Amino acid sequence: MPRIMTIDDSNTIRSIITKQMTELGFEVDQAEDGEQGLAKLEEIEVDLILLDVTMPVMDGPTMLGKLRERGNKTPVIMLTSESKRSIVAGAVKLGISDYILKPFKPDELRGKVLKALKMDGAAAPAPVATNAQIAAAPAPAPLPASSGSATPQFVDVLVIDDMENVHKKLRSLLPQHLSFNGCVSARDALQHCQERVYRVVIIDLVIPDVNSVALMNQIRILQPHAVMVALALRSTNDILSEVRSQGFADLLFKPFETGVIDEFLSKFFEVNDVLTVDGNTLTCAAFEGTDERIERYYARTRTLSRECLEKLASACYEDAIVDLSKIPLNSDKLVRLLIDMDKEAKRFGITLRFVGGAAVKKIATSVADTAAMPFFDTKALAEAA
Repeated sequence: MPRIMTIDDSNTIRSIITKQMTELGFEVDQAEDGEQGLAKLEEIEVDLILLDVTMPVMDGPTMLGKLRERGNKTPVIMLTSESKRSIVAGAVKLGISDYILKPFKPDELRGKVLKALKMDGAAAPAPVATNAQIAAAPAPAPLPASSGSATPQFVDVLVIDDMENVHKKLRSLLPQHLSFNGCVSARDALQHCQERVYRVVIIDLVIPDVNSVALMNQIRILQPHAVMVALALRSTNDILSEVRSQGFADLLFKPFETGVIDEFLSKFFEVNDVLTVDGNTLTCAAFEGTDERIERYYARTRTLSRECLEKLASACYEDAIVDLSKIPLNSDKLVRLLIDMDKEAKRFGITLRFVGGAAVKKIATSVADTAAMPFFDTKALAEAA
Protein backbone atom coordinates (compact mmCIF):
# COMPACT_ATOMS: atom_id res chain seq x y z
CA MET A 1 0.00 0.00 0.00
CA PRO A 2 1.57 3.35 -1.04
CA ARG A 3 2.38 5.79 1.76
CA ILE A 4 2.03 9.53 1.20
CA MET A 5 2.99 12.55 3.27
CA THR A 6 1.13 15.85 2.96
CA ILE A 7 3.05 18.88 4.21
CA ASP A 8 0.95 22.03 4.45
CA ASP A 9 0.32 24.64 7.15
CA SER A 10 -3.40 24.56 6.30
CA ASN A 11 -5.21 21.91 8.32
CA THR A 12 -8.05 22.15 5.79
CA ILE A 13 -5.83 21.25 2.82
CA ARG A 14 -4.25 18.40 4.78
CA SER A 15 -7.71 17.08 5.66
CA ILE A 16 -8.88 17.23 2.03
CA ILE A 17 -5.79 15.41 0.79
CA THR A 18 -5.96 12.82 3.57
CA LYS A 19 -9.60 12.08 2.80
CA GLN A 20 -9.02 11.70 -0.93
CA MET A 21 -5.87 9.59 -0.57
CA THR A 22 -7.43 7.36 2.08
CA GLU A 23 -10.34 6.71 -0.29
CA LEU A 24 -7.73 5.46 -2.79
CA GLY A 25 -6.44 3.03 -0.17
CA PHE A 26 -3.22 4.92 0.62
CA GLU A 27 -1.67 5.52 4.03
CA VAL A 28 -1.25 9.23 4.79
CA ASP A 29 1.11 11.07 7.15
CA GLN A 30 0.90 14.79 7.86
CA ALA A 31 3.25 17.66 8.74
CA GLU A 32 2.51 21.34 9.31
CA ASP A 33 5.73 22.83 7.90
CA GLY A 34 9.00 21.90 6.22
CA GLU A 35 10.94 21.48 9.44
CA GLN A 36 8.37 19.07 10.85
CA GLY A 37 8.28 17.25 7.52
CA LEU A 38 12.06 16.73 7.49
CA ALA A 39 11.97 15.43 11.07
CA LYS A 40 9.26 12.88 10.26
CA LEU A 41 11.08 11.75 7.12
CA GLU A 42 14.06 10.79 9.29
CA GLU A 43 11.81 8.26 11.02
CA ILE A 44 9.65 6.95 8.20
CA GLU A 45 9.83 6.31 4.47
CA VAL A 46 7.07 7.43 2.11
CA ASP A 47 6.40 6.86 -1.58
CA LEU A 48 5.30 10.42 -2.39
CA ILE A 49 5.35 13.90 -0.79
CA LEU A 50 2.68 16.54 -1.44
CA LEU A 51 4.49 19.75 -0.51
CA ASP A 52 3.04 23.24 -0.09
CA VAL A 53 5.12 26.20 -1.28
CA THR A 54 4.32 28.83 1.35
CA MET A 55 4.58 27.76 5.01
CA PRO A 56 5.90 29.28 8.24
CA VAL A 57 9.09 28.00 9.95
CA MET A 58 10.34 26.40 6.73
CA ASP A 59 8.74 26.78 3.31
CA GLY A 60 8.41 24.12 0.65
CA PRO A 61 11.35 25.03 -1.62
CA THR A 62 13.73 25.23 1.36
CA MET A 63 12.59 21.86 2.65
CA LEU A 64 12.90 20.36 -0.83
CA GLY A 65 16.50 21.62 -1.09
CA LYS A 66 17.46 20.11 2.28
CA LEU A 67 15.72 16.86 1.39
CA ARG A 68 17.73 16.52 -1.82
CA GLU A 69 20.96 17.43 0.01
CA ARG A 70 20.36 14.38 2.20
CA GLY A 71 20.16 12.24 -0.90
CA ASN A 72 16.44 11.63 -0.46
CA LYS A 73 14.94 11.19 -3.94
CA THR A 74 11.30 10.66 -2.89
CA PRO A 75 8.97 11.98 -5.62
CA VAL A 76 7.48 15.39 -4.74
CA ILE A 77 4.37 17.11 -6.05
CA MET A 78 4.40 20.80 -5.16
CA LEU A 79 1.18 22.64 -4.26
CA THR A 80 1.02 26.32 -5.08
CA SER A 81 -1.37 29.16 -5.83
CA GLU A 82 -1.46 30.88 -9.22
CA SER A 83 0.33 33.93 -7.75
CA LYS A 84 3.27 31.73 -6.60
CA ARG A 85 3.51 29.75 -9.80
CA SER A 86 6.91 31.23 -10.73
CA ILE A 87 8.47 29.54 -7.67
CA VAL A 88 7.78 26.16 -9.24
CA ALA A 89 10.35 26.84 -11.98
CA GLY A 90 13.13 26.87 -9.40
CA ALA A 91 11.74 23.80 -7.69
CA VAL A 92 11.88 21.86 -10.96
CA LYS A 93 15.68 22.08 -10.84
CA LEU A 94 15.60 20.38 -7.44
CA GLY A 95 13.61 17.52 -8.89
CA ILE A 96 9.86 17.71 -8.40
CA SER A 97 7.65 15.26 -10.23
CA ASP A 98 4.79 17.69 -10.84
CA TYR A 99 2.87 20.60 -9.35
CA ILE A 100 -0.78 21.39 -8.64
CA LEU A 101 -2.44 24.80 -8.49
CA LYS A 102 -4.67 25.42 -5.47
CA PRO A 103 -7.58 25.05 -5.23
CA PHE A 104 -7.48 21.77 -7.14
CA LYS A 105 -10.14 19.38 -8.40
CA PRO A 106 -10.32 15.90 -6.81
CA ASP A 107 -9.79 14.22 -10.19
CA GLU A 108 -6.72 16.38 -10.84
CA LEU A 109 -5.13 15.46 -7.51
CA ARG A 110 -5.92 11.79 -8.01
CA GLY A 111 -4.52 11.77 -11.54
CA LYS A 112 -1.25 13.48 -10.65
CA VAL A 113 -0.70 11.31 -7.59
CA LEU A 114 -1.24 8.12 -9.57
CA LYS A 115 1.07 9.41 -12.31
CA ALA A 116 3.83 10.26 -9.82
CA LEU A 117 3.49 6.77 -8.33
CA LYS A 118 3.59 5.31 -11.85
CA MET A 119 0.13 3.85 -11.31
CA ASP A 120 -1.72 5.95 -13.89
CA GLY A 121 -1.72 3.12 -16.42
CA ALA A 122 -2.93 0.59 -13.90
CA ALA A 123 -5.93 0.33 -11.70
CA ALA A 124 -5.80 2.36 -8.53
CA PRO A 125 -5.62 0.36 -5.30
CA ALA A 126 -8.95 -0.63 -3.86
CA PRO A 127 -10.36 1.66 -1.18
CA VAL A 128 -10.22 0.47 2.38
CA ALA A 129 -13.99 -0.11 2.29
CA THR A 130 -16.56 0.01 -0.50
CA ASN A 131 -19.56 2.32 -0.39
CA ALA A 132 -21.79 -0.67 0.22
CA GLN A 133 -19.64 -1.78 3.14
CA ILE A 134 -19.67 1.70 4.60
CA ALA A 135 -23.44 1.93 4.25
CA ALA A 136 -23.90 -1.45 5.91
CA ALA A 137 -21.56 -0.69 8.78
CA PRO A 138 -23.12 0.41 12.08
CA ALA A 139 -22.99 4.11 12.86
CA PRO A 140 -20.14 5.08 15.19
CA ALA A 141 -21.12 5.59 18.78
CA PRO A 142 -21.39 9.25 19.85
CA LEU A 143 -18.45 10.64 21.75
CA PRO A 144 -19.00 10.91 25.50
CA ALA A 145 -19.59 14.36 26.88
CA SER A 146 -16.26 14.25 28.67
CA SER A 147 -14.31 13.80 25.44
CA GLY A 148 -14.17 17.54 24.87
CA SER A 149 -15.37 17.26 21.27
CA ALA A 150 -17.08 20.42 20.05
CA THR A 151 -20.34 20.47 18.12
CA PRO A 152 -19.79 22.31 14.83
CA GLN A 153 -21.52 25.64 14.40
CA PHE A 154 -24.39 25.56 11.90
CA VAL A 155 -24.55 28.58 9.59
CA ASP A 156 -27.16 29.30 6.92
CA VAL A 157 -25.11 31.15 4.27
CA LEU A 158 -21.45 31.37 3.29
CA VAL A 159 -20.59 33.81 0.49
CA ILE A 160 -17.12 33.71 -1.10
CA ASP A 161 -16.23 36.85 -3.03
CA ASP A 162 -13.02 38.87 -2.99
CA MET A 163 -15.00 42.13 -2.62
CA GLU A 164 -16.31 42.73 0.90
CA ASN A 165 -19.02 45.08 -0.36
CA VAL A 166 -20.70 42.07 -1.98
CA HIS A 167 -20.91 40.43 1.45
CA LYS A 168 -22.38 43.59 3.01
CA LYS A 169 -24.97 44.04 0.28
CA LEU A 170 -26.15 40.43 0.38
CA ARG A 171 -26.27 40.46 4.17
CA SER A 172 -28.50 43.55 4.07
CA LEU A 173 -30.97 41.77 1.76
CA LEU A 174 -31.24 38.57 3.80
CA PRO A 175 -33.54 38.18 6.82
CA GLN A 176 -31.73 38.86 10.07
CA HIS A 177 -32.61 35.43 11.48
CA LEU A 178 -30.41 33.79 8.83
CA SER A 179 -26.83 33.35 10.03
CA PHE A 180 -24.18 34.53 7.58
CA ASN A 181 -20.42 34.33 6.97
CA GLY A 182 -18.34 36.03 4.27
CA CYS A 183 -14.86 35.10 2.97
CA VAL A 184 -12.64 37.01 0.54
CA SER A 185 -10.23 34.15 -0.26
CA ALA A 186 -10.30 30.45 -1.02
CA ARG A 187 -8.05 29.74 1.94
CA ASP A 188 -10.40 31.43 4.41
CA ALA A 189 -13.39 29.71 2.84
CA LEU A 190 -11.86 26.26 3.21
CA GLN A 191 -10.95 27.01 6.81
CA HIS A 192 -14.53 28.10 7.55
CA CYS A 193 -15.87 24.94 5.91
CA GLN A 194 -13.55 22.84 8.06
CA GLU A 195 -14.95 24.39 11.25
CA ARG A 196 -18.64 24.95 10.45
CA VAL A 197 -21.60 23.34 8.72
CA TYR A 198 -23.31 25.40 6.02
CA ARG A 199 -26.69 25.12 4.39
CA VAL A 200 -25.88 27.22 1.29
CA VAL A 201 -22.44 28.16 -0.10
CA ILE A 202 -22.35 30.99 -2.67
CA ILE A 203 -19.14 31.21 -4.75
CA ASP A 204 -18.24 34.05 -7.10
CA LEU A 205 -17.13 32.75 -10.48
CA VAL A 206 -14.37 35.37 -10.84
CA ILE A 207 -11.94 35.46 -7.91
CA PRO A 208 -8.28 36.39 -8.56
CA ASP A 209 -5.94 33.36 -8.63
CA VAL A 210 -8.82 30.98 -7.87
CA ASN A 211 -10.51 28.34 -10.00
CA SER A 212 -14.04 28.69 -8.61
CA VAL A 213 -15.23 25.32 -9.90
CA ALA A 214 -12.26 23.57 -8.29
CA LEU A 215 -12.92 25.47 -5.07
CA MET A 216 -16.56 24.38 -5.17
CA ASN A 217 -15.51 20.73 -5.54
CA GLN A 218 -13.14 21.01 -2.59
CA ILE A 219 -15.81 22.60 -0.43
CA ARG A 220 -18.25 19.86 -1.45
CA ILE A 221 -15.90 17.33 0.16
CA LEU A 222 -16.08 19.24 3.44
CA GLN A 223 -19.75 20.21 3.08
CA PRO A 224 -21.45 17.25 1.34
CA HIS A 225 -24.97 18.42 2.26
CA ALA A 226 -24.59 22.11 1.41
CA VAL A 227 -26.24 23.64 -1.67
CA MET A 228 -23.63 25.15 -4.02
CA VAL A 229 -24.72 28.39 -5.72
CA ALA A 230 -22.66 30.28 -8.30
CA LEU A 231 -22.40 34.09 -8.24
CA ALA A 232 -21.89 36.00 -11.48
CA LEU A 233 -22.42 39.32 -13.21
CA ARG A 234 -25.66 39.53 -15.14
CA SER A 235 -25.19 38.35 -18.73
CA THR A 236 -27.19 37.45 -21.80
CA ASN A 237 -25.33 34.14 -22.04
CA ASP A 238 -26.92 30.95 -20.76
CA ILE A 239 -24.76 30.91 -17.65
CA LEU A 240 -27.25 28.88 -15.62
CA SER A 241 -26.90 25.83 -17.87
CA GLU A 242 -23.13 26.19 -17.78
CA VAL A 243 -22.81 26.39 -13.99
CA ARG A 244 -25.23 23.50 -13.52
CA SER A 245 -23.09 21.37 -15.81
CA GLN A 246 -20.14 22.27 -13.56
CA GLY A 247 -21.93 21.04 -10.46
CA PHE A 248 -23.62 24.15 -9.05
CA ALA A 249 -27.27 23.83 -8.03
CA ASP A 250 -28.25 27.40 -8.85
CA LEU A 251 -27.07 30.86 -9.84
CA LEU A 252 -27.31 34.36 -8.33
CA PHE A 253 -26.62 37.47 -10.37
CA LYS A 254 -24.81 40.64 -9.31
CA PRO A 255 -25.91 43.34 -8.72
CA PHE A 256 -28.56 41.81 -6.47
CA GLU A 257 -32.27 42.44 -7.05
CA THR A 258 -34.88 42.12 -4.31
CA GLY A 259 -37.14 39.86 -6.36
CA VAL A 260 -34.29 37.47 -7.14
CA ILE A 261 -33.27 37.31 -3.48
CA ASP A 262 -36.90 36.57 -2.53
CA GLU A 263 -36.88 33.66 -4.98
CA PHE A 264 -33.55 32.44 -3.59
CA LEU A 265 -34.96 32.51 -0.04
CA SER A 266 -38.08 30.71 -1.16
CA LYS A 267 -36.02 27.90 -2.69
CA PHE A 268 -33.61 27.26 0.13
CA PHE A 269 -34.88 28.71 3.39
CA GLU A 270 -38.56 29.47 3.64
CA VAL A 271 -39.58 25.84 4.08
CA ASN A 272 -37.73 25.44 7.35
CA ASP A 273 -37.74 28.94 8.82
CA VAL A 274 -41.37 30.06 9.00
CA LEU A 275 -41.90 28.11 12.22
CA THR A 276 -39.40 27.13 14.90
CA VAL A 277 -39.79 24.97 17.99
CA ASP A 278 -38.09 25.46 21.36
CA GLY A 279 -39.34 23.10 24.05
CA ASN A 280 -43.13 23.37 23.90
CA THR A 281 -43.10 26.82 22.24
CA LEU A 282 -43.87 27.25 18.53
CA THR A 283 -42.70 30.61 17.16
CA CYS A 284 -43.81 32.03 13.81
CA ALA A 285 -41.00 33.90 12.09
CA ALA A 286 -41.36 37.46 10.85
CA PHE A 287 -42.49 37.67 7.24
CA GLU A 288 -40.10 39.33 4.80
CA GLY A 289 -41.10 39.49 1.17
CA THR A 290 -43.75 40.62 -1.26
CA ASP A 291 -47.49 40.37 -0.59
CA GLU A 292 -47.75 37.64 -3.21
CA ARG A 293 -45.74 35.32 -0.95
CA ILE A 294 -47.98 35.64 2.12
CA GLU A 295 -50.17 32.76 0.92
CA ARG A 296 -47.09 30.55 0.69
CA TYR A 297 -45.97 31.65 4.16
CA TYR A 298 -49.32 30.71 5.75
CA ALA A 299 -49.62 27.45 3.83
CA ARG A 300 -46.19 26.32 5.00
CA THR A 301 -46.89 27.43 8.57
CA ARG A 302 -50.05 25.32 8.64
CA THR A 303 -48.17 22.28 7.35
CA LEU A 304 -45.29 22.67 9.80
CA SER A 305 -47.62 23.32 12.75
CA ARG A 306 -49.23 19.91 12.23
CA GLU A 307 -45.82 18.23 12.16
CA CYS A 308 -44.64 20.15 15.23
CA LEU A 309 -47.75 19.36 17.27
CA GLU A 310 -47.36 15.67 16.46
CA LYS A 311 -43.76 15.80 17.72
CA LEU A 312 -44.83 17.58 20.91
CA ALA A 313 -47.43 14.88 21.49
CA SER A 314 -44.78 12.20 20.97
CA ALA A 315 -42.66 13.97 23.58
CA CYS A 316 -45.61 13.80 26.03
CA TYR A 317 -46.28 17.54 26.13
CA GLU A 318 -49.84 18.29 27.28
CA ASP A 319 -49.77 21.99 26.42
CA ALA A 320 -48.00 24.29 23.99
CA ILE A 321 -47.47 28.01 23.44
CA VAL A 322 -47.83 29.47 19.96
CA ASP A 323 -46.07 32.82 19.54
CA LEU A 324 -47.79 34.84 16.79
CA SER A 325 -46.19 38.18 17.69
CA LYS A 326 -44.36 38.51 14.36
CA ILE A 327 -46.88 36.86 12.05
CA PRO A 328 -48.01 38.94 9.04
CA LEU A 329 -51.55 40.25 9.56
CA ASN A 330 -54.12 38.80 7.19
CA SER A 331 -57.53 38.22 8.74
CA ASP A 332 -58.74 35.29 6.64
CA LYS A 333 -55.43 33.43 6.61
CA LEU A 334 -54.76 33.99 10.32
CA VAL A 335 -58.20 32.72 11.34
CA ARG A 336 -57.79 29.67 9.15
CA LEU A 337 -54.38 28.97 10.73
CA LEU A 338 -55.80 29.30 14.27
CA ILE A 339 -58.68 26.93 13.52
CA ASP A 340 -56.32 24.42 11.92
CA MET A 341 -53.88 24.55 14.85
CA ASP A 342 -56.69 24.19 17.40
CA LYS A 343 -58.12 21.18 15.57
CA GLU A 344 -54.75 19.41 15.40
CA ALA A 345 -53.95 20.20 19.05
CA LYS A 346 -57.24 18.70 20.22
CA ARG A 347 -56.58 15.61 18.13
CA PHE A 348 -53.33 15.07 20.05
CA GLY A 349 -54.76 16.13 23.42
CA ILE A 350 -52.66 19.31 23.61
CA THR A 351 -53.93 22.58 25.09
CA LEU A 352 -52.82 25.70 23.20
CA ARG A 353 -52.09 29.18 24.54
CA PHE A 354 -51.43 31.96 22.01
CA VAL A 355 -49.14 34.98 22.26
CA GLY A 356 -49.95 38.02 20.12
CA GLY A 357 -50.39 41.76 20.18
CA ALA A 358 -53.62 43.75 20.09
CA ALA A 359 -53.99 43.48 16.31
CA VAL A 360 -53.71 39.68 16.37
CA LYS A 361 -56.17 39.37 19.26
CA LYS A 362 -58.62 41.68 17.49
CA ILE A 363 -58.69 39.41 14.46
CA ALA A 364 -59.12 36.30 16.60
CA THR A 365 -61.95 37.70 18.74
CA SER A 366 -63.86 38.96 15.72
CA VAL A 367 -64.68 35.42 14.57
CA ALA A 368 -66.88 33.05 16.56
CA ASP A 369 -64.69 29.98 15.92
CA THR A 370 -61.60 31.65 17.41
CA ALA A 371 -63.05 34.19 19.86
CA ALA A 372 -62.64 31.96 22.92
CA MET A 373 -59.01 31.00 22.26
CA PRO A 374 -56.67 32.09 25.11
CA PHE A 375 -54.41 35.00 24.05
CA PHE A 376 -51.62 36.62 26.07
CA ASP A 377 -49.54 39.73 25.47
CA THR A 378 -46.22 38.07 26.21
CA LYS A 379 -44.70 34.60 26.33
CA ALA A 380 -43.99 35.02 30.05
CA LEU A 381 -47.70 35.57 30.78
CA ALA A 382 -48.62 32.55 28.70
CA GLU A 383 -46.11 30.37 30.56
CA ALA A 384 -47.46 31.56 33.92
CA ALA A 385 -51.10 30.81 33.04
